This record gives sequence, C-alpha cells and structure tokens, in this order.
Amino acid sequence: MRINKILAAGLMAGLMLAGAGHAAADSSVAKRLDERGIKYEVDMDGDYKVTYNYSKEGRTQLVFVSGSTESVSGYTVREVFSPAARVSTDGIDGAKALELMEESRKNKLGAWELSGDVLYFVIKLPDEMSAAELESAMDIASQTADDMEIELSGDRDDL
Repeated sequence: MRINKILAAGLMAGLMLAGAGHAAADSSVAKRLDERGIKYEVDMDGDYKVTYNYSKEGRTQLVFVSGSTESVSGYTVREVFSPAARVSTDGIDGAKALELMEESRKNKLGAWELSGDVLYFVIKLPDEMSAAELESAMDIASQTADDMEIELSGDRDDL
C-alpha cells in the first residue's frame, strides 16, 4: 500500500512538472482559428502561433494571438501581434522610432510596440470579435510586420 502511495505521489509530481512549462491557452481562440481552418501551435506563453507563408516572395511571417485577455474599463481585450525587427540589428534608433510613431498614428488598426529587443506590430481588439474578424486582424498584422521587416532588414527573414 505504501509503495502505491509513493508511486501515485511521484506520478502527480511528474504531471505537475510536465504542465508547468506551458501557460494555459484560451480555448475560445482555438475554436475561432479552427472555424477558419487556420493551422496553429500553442507556445510556452499560451499564445497561438501561426506561420504565414508568402511563397511568391519566399518569405514567412509569424503572427501570434494572445492566449489570454486583459480587462480595461469594462472591455475584454485580446492582442494580435507580429514581430518585424530587432532593435539591436535592424537600425532602429531614435529617428526610426519617431517614424514608427508617426506611422502608428496613420494606421487605422494597430500600432508599433517594443518588447525587449523586438519591434512588433500589435492590434488590440475587443475579444468579442468573430472568427472572420480575428483572421482579418491576423492578416493585417502579418502583412504590416512583414513589410516593415523587408524595409528594415532587406532580404533577411529572421522573424
């Protein structure tokens, strides 16, 4: 009997450690992506990662849908974001940052943000969006980020 308890405790500890590396992802995102036939992976942060393939240009672009939401004054907000450049290697200095801020002002949906060393195009929307609206936001984020990646890094396709 004692061995069974030890085995059960060890099994439970192993299961807890196995799940500790992944944050919980919101299944409502999976449902919307599945509805549109979009293939995705869930990353370690619990975000949904989609790889866009621009085969004509020989490029790919990552787009993420946040696996969690945030509440702001009664709104439940979800982020769609796509990396475009690395500050340290792609020449993002003060002048370029001001250009990006000007461009963000002109964008009707989304803005440029920095997280650590990475420049992202980020769209923040009420989470009540439909599957089609989510896909549209992902398309916009992907194209905008990839265009900026080309502008800043040329032919490199690092992100």
